[in-house]
Order: sequence, then C-alpha cells, then structure tokens
Amino acid sequence: MYKISKQFSFSASHALPLLGKDHPCARMHGHNYVITMHLHAENLDKYGFVKDYKSLQGVKQFIDETLDHRHLNDIIPDPPTSENIARFIYNRFKSEIPELYAVGVSETPQTSCLYEP
Repeated sequence: MYKISKQFSFSASHALPLLGKDHPCARMHGHNYVITMHLHAENLDKYGFVKDYKSLQGVKQFIDETLDHRHLNDIIPDPPTSENIARFIYNRFKSEIPELYAVGVSETPQTSCLYEP
C-alpha cells in the first residue's frame, strides 16, 4: 500500500456553545487550521503516483473560498469541532478523490484529530 498526504491551511473562527458559558471554547475564537488529506492506493498510476498533488488544487480552492476567514458555525452543519470539520471535508471530497481514506485537522501545533471512516 502506498500512502501520501498533502496539507492545506486556513484561518477561521468558531464557537462551541454546547460546552456551556463557563468553557472558554464556548465563546467565539479563532484558529489557524491545518488540514491534511491522506490518500492511498495499492498500485501507482502510469506516472508513478498515488495521485498527482497538483490534482488536489480543488481542495485548496474549496478551503480558500468556503472556509478561510469565515465563521465555521455558519458553514459546518454540526458543532465545528476538529472532528466534525474533518468529517465534513472528507465527505465533501471522497467522491472526487477515491484514493482519500482520511482527513486530519489541527487547530494548534499541539492538537490534531484524524477522521478515518
């Protein structure tokens, strides 16, 4: 199995009000997110790739146009936790990128999650 990954970044705000008013994450705040797309394949294509990184330009375009400098509560249908953001992005791109097997989201250099159905 061959595995590759590509990272994308964006800045956005969110709030997690279900945590209760005393929790700091219940208030609106922002992060510099890093999204990692994880792809795999049993065999390489005729060019020797799992997927040409250039072909993932649509992911960057979606992130730039839909998520960057936005309030994620207005975009993500579930509470915009890292876990739900990862699932949202995975579901958005799985049909276009069949090699996609997981999406990672990091809010800070010390935290990350991985959605792998």
